[in-house]
Amino acid sequence: MRIKICGITNLEDALNAVKAGANALGFVFYKKSPRYIEPTKAKEIIDKLPPFVQSVGLFVNIYAAQADFIARISGIDIAQIHFEADNKFYESLQTRFIEVIRVKSREDLIGLDPSKYYLVDAFVENYGGEGKRIAIEWFEGIDCSNLILAGGLNASNLHELKDLNFYGVDVSSGVEETKGKKSNTKMIEFVKKVNEI
Repeated sequence: MRIKICGITNLEDALNAVKAGANALGFVFYKKSPRYIEPTKAKEIIDKLPPFVQSVGLFVNIYAAQADFIARISGIDIAQIHFEADNKFYESLQTRFIEVIRVKSREDLIGLDPSKYYLVDAFVENYGGEGKRIAIEWFEGIDCSNLILAGGLNASNLHELKDLNFYGVDVSSGVEETKGKKSNTKMIEFVKKVNEI
């Protein structure tokens, strides 16, 4: 299972996350978030990452051209589109992307395009990092092999994902000491528990 650690704000946390076993790091380009990072600061971190670690930029309520510009100056690999963007947005976007489905009910998980990958997160009025979870029973009978689960995950509840075959997991607040500062111990434990699933 792939592991993304999101809300990276400094080089130490980034390198510790990679050392713990993260496959991807997330950088929040949403100014209202306590985990917001300037694109140029993200670039400084991304430039120091070892090979084969993906960098993901989280975007909220932004034009496609703005997202592309930030992607270029930050050097991210993938744009994570964390809002209800329309088809015109996706057609205009030049950056490789993953769409986020903010799940309110099981119905939101039914009928997703099986040829696409999605990040699924619990719906909250604000955007991300609040630790709210999607009801695990909503995934029963659904093919999760193209889904990355986010929201409310931590080392103590990962065992609930056993046998659901998620493509990956995305964690932020579940491995933090404080908002925007990661706990190395929690990251190591989180990755260990993912690998036990």
